[in-house]
Amino acid sequence: MDSRDTAPESWDVDEDAEAPAAAAGLPTAFAALNVNAKPFIPNINAPVFVPSFLQASATEMPASDGTSDPVASMEVSETLAPLENGSTEADMTTEEETWEQKEEPGGGEGGGGEEDSRAGGETCEEEGGATMKEDEEMMEEEEEEMPIPKVAPPPPDAPKKEHVNVVFIGHVDAGKSTIGGQIMYLTGMVDKRTLEKYEREAKEKNRETWYLSWALDTNQEERDKGKTVEVGRAYFETEKKHFTILDAPGHKSFVPNMIGGASQADLAVLVISARKGEFETGFEKGGQTREHAMLAKTAGVKHLIVLINKMDDPTVNWSLERYEECKEKLVPFLKKVGFNPKKDIHFMPCSGLTGANLKDPVSECPWYTGLPFIAHLDSLPNFTRSSDGPVRLPIVDKYKDMGTVILGKLESGCISKAQQLVMMPNRHTVEVLSLLSDDVETDDASPGENLKLRLKGIEEEEILPGFILCSPDNLCHSGRTFDAQIVIIEHKSIICPGYNAVLHIHTCIEEVQITALICLVDKKTGDKSKTRPRFVKQDQVCIARLRAAGVICLETFKDFPQMGRFTLRDEGKTIAIGKVLKLVPEKD
Repeated sequence: MDSRDTAPESWDVDEDAEAPAAAAGLPTAFAALNVNAKPFIPNINAPVFVPSFLQASATEMPASDGTSDPVASMEVSETLAPLENGSTEADMTTEEETWEQKEEPGGGEGGGGEEDSRAGGETCEEEGGATMKEDEEMMEEEEEEMPIPKVAPPPPDAPKKEHVNVVFIGHVDAGKSTIGGQIMYLTGMVDKRTLEKYEREAKEKNRETWYLSWALDTNQEERDKGKTVEVGRAYFETEKKHFTILDAPGHKSFVPNMIGGASQADLAVLVISARKGEFETGFEKGGQTREHAMLAKTAGVKHLIVLINKMDDPTVNWSLERYEECKEKLVPFLKKVGFNPKKDIHFMPCSGLTGANLKDPVSECPWYTGLPFIAHLDSLPNFTRSSDGPVRLPIVDKYKDMGTVILGKLESGCISKAQQLVMMPNRHTVEVLSLLSDDVETDDASPGENLKLRLKGIEEEEILPGFILCSPDNLCHSGRTFDAQIVIIEHKSIICPGYNAVLHIHTCIEEVQITALICLVDKKTGDKSKTRPRFVKQDQVCIARLRAAGVICLETFKDFPQMGRFTLRDEGKTIAIGKVLKLVPEKD
């Protein structure tokens, strides 16, 4: 119990017993008392007063006299280790505890009489010394833990690197987050210390193979279950390009989040687990491998890299047979989805946990002669993007932070600071206060970049994911009714007019109803039927009229492909994919 909280049984006994001892140590007690006198307790404005030579390091400072030292060390620790988001909760608690201990001796003065406070002085001295040591140790720890800003702002004359958004997709537990974490480590975006910390924490939870994925799965729920829920974001740079990693969830309950991630991507990495049994479950009817590949194609991803992961597993052991077996099963399916095996797909073996074949080639795998993963990404041809088109930025997420902040990928056009834009479909005029491209502040942004914009003139509550920022002179189309060509991929029974499903178009999610079936389209010839069909069933292609529950932003596929393709989902399954052919104006 605290010495302040307990009263001595009788004051007299206490005073008599301690008086001689206190008298003996008077001078030292007075010196020590000074340290813990009230005014010196944590100096909040310390950084202002610290001379430059003090910042070098507190440990080298000669402890000249007992009075200045603890204060100096306190000041230095404050300047050296500002508590940023990077430092852990444990650090914060140790810091708080030491402050409390510092105050205790001073607080104890309100006890009885002078002698008592002198006697307290001695304990003060000891405690003060102890806290000093703790303070210094803590400071050293914090010094090392200080997170360094990862992406250095490029020199002003450097040419802007091309931005490429890479989405990691695949069945649950194929190793998407682990590969993402490993890439960040190999490219120096996560330092070794942080990873060691994750490894320690993961070991405590008996999950030591998960530590790499923690670089991308940041919230507690994702770490406890080992499943990604939200689309994780991170970035890394190579010599020629700047990549944004979008780490999509593999679990079938979170497919809507995955669609949002895929809609921002230029390039998809399909992660396959080569481990016996895992590849098969991922690829069968209910597995996510098929669905994700199809959704990525629908979301407009043109190039697919298939990473066959866990090649170091004892059941696989870098065997070429297993690699070829996975490849043989995947190619026909990916071809059916619409990828061209010769041009659009690239297969490569790797191991996310050991990092084999991600950055450097591996000796265990002599039969693979291609480039490792990161080098292959770097060698890809540049994407063509229209920077002179109208501004289109579908909103993925929004939050409040000293104003309204929105996140999204700029699909076309350029945005600069202080530019006036219009938020569709609400037609709010907004002004861009500041621009962050991958957490680095810039003055202007070109297409393909993942942006955070701080806006003026609109409240956070007035924005929903799926809204679009447009240039005022060229607004995007919005409406509720449109005609679309749809392909029924998987549906047990027939689909008739009046059928309801959930529409995913760019980043927008809205309920729709098929109000009319206009005609069937022959898959081979593309001919349209003369009569109206009464229903459509699996594997048929039709043109239908759809009506959304609310007003949504969309464009025809011909004018603007990124905002003209969509998926229809129902009961947790993807039922159909389609493209918008024409927008039907509302009847007043």
